[in-house]
Amino acid sequence: MIEDLKTLVNPQKGLVSRSIYVDRELYEMELEKIFARNWCFLAHEAQVPNPGDFVSSYIGEDPVLVVRDSRGNVNAFLNTCRHRGMRICRADAGNAAAFTCTYHGWTYGNDGKLVGVPGYKEYYYEELDMEKWGLVPVTQVESYHGLIFGCFDASAPSLREYLGDIAFYMDLYLDRRDGGTELIGGVHKWMMHCNWKFAADNFAGDGYHINTSHISAIKSGLFGSGGAPQRNLPDGEAPPLRYGVYAGNGHATNIFPGNGGLSGRLGSYMAEIKNEKDRRLGPERMPLSTGVITVFPNLSFHGSPSIRVWHPRGPDKTEVWSWCIVDKDAPAEIKEQMRINYLRTFSMAGVAEQDDGENWNQCTASSKGIISRRYPFNYAMGMRYETSNENYPGTLGPHITEVNQRGFYAHWSKVMNAQSWSDIKNAPDPVLR
Repeated sequence: MIEDLKTLVNPQKGLVSRSIYVDRELYEMELEKIFARNWCFLAHEAQVPNPGDFVSSYIGEDPVLVVRDSRGNVNAFLNTCRHRGMRICRADAGNAAAFTCTYHGWTYGNDGKLVGVPGYKEYYYEELDMEKWGLVPVTQVESYHGLIFGCFDASAPSLREYLGDIAFYMDLYLDRRDGGTELIGGVHKWMMHCNWKFAADNFAGDGYHINTSHISAIKSGLFGSGGAPQRNLPDGEAPPLRYGVYAGNGHATNIFPGNGGLSGRLGSYMAEIKNEKDRRLGPERMPLSTGVITVFPNLSFHGSPSIRVWHPRGPDKTEVWSWCIVDKDAPAEIKEQMRINYLRTFSMAGVAEQDDGENWNQCTASSKGIISRRYPFNYAMGMRYETSNENYPGTLGPHITEVNQRGFYAHWSKVMNAQSWSDIKNAPDPVLR
């Protein structure tokens, strides 16, 4: 039996129960209360540019088919036949005018409508109401700068309202050039023996682990002269423009000046697009970089450059889907260099990716013990040193802080305890200033 839901996360003290990473009952509640009613990333528009293009995805453990129909509209449906539940599409991506279930042959158009049923006259006596038995649509589907999101809850706010302040920081990846972004090199997929939240909270802006977990990569020069600052200033104030950011609604990031530590040709490319970036993002954002972003619940960005989704596959399993994301207008040589940088650092076989995966696997395994679960995790770093800045939305903490993770888990708790989106909107956020 799980503990009282309201006691699992204590943002005022920065404490998080280990049970939320290993308890099966809590995991099943997450699928219903978090994934079934929040906006989740489905695909990039560049994956479905033409009528009939489709790509397979997930919301939680529900398989979803994202398809641009013959009229050019992007829709998303449960990838499951209404007859017996067989997947109507087993391909990762492609182009199709219709999808036929390989079990009994029901056929659906790329707009989700049921258009063919074997034996409609002979076996159903023409009494099956085909208008009512089309594919189950994802209730809301919207895009933000090329990223397609879906939500099954009709009462959820619009995508732009849901993203809130984190959109200000997402634009550093998605909107710095006129042509937007595209994905290159295909998708990498792998399984980890960890809870999805360990990955999401790390990518919410955990600067504390860098000089420990990634010290080999840093010393080898893989990150250039990067690495995290060794300490915060004595009074808790961060250097100018160097903050951990909790942006509300569970979203979080970190920001710092410069071009993300890029050197060589990539560094010069960032200098070349300076004027375009300034024109699109404005003077406040132009000098900024962000190392990582997590959009609640399970979409993350990394400066490698990549985006990834932490698909839940059980309380102790996560399937990672990762793509290299680049400026569409970047020269071919830059795209190739970015792809190589991504492969070397934070791809499936990337050096730093292996560091993180080992951490999260062991954190999950060590939380399964009866005695271990009596002792909560400490997320109290930087408490009472939060601040605000009129130029940068959200609650800001020193660059090495855990305000990011406290916000993520405070929102997780709020959503898990809420009965509806009305409850979520009306509940106070103990982390936001």
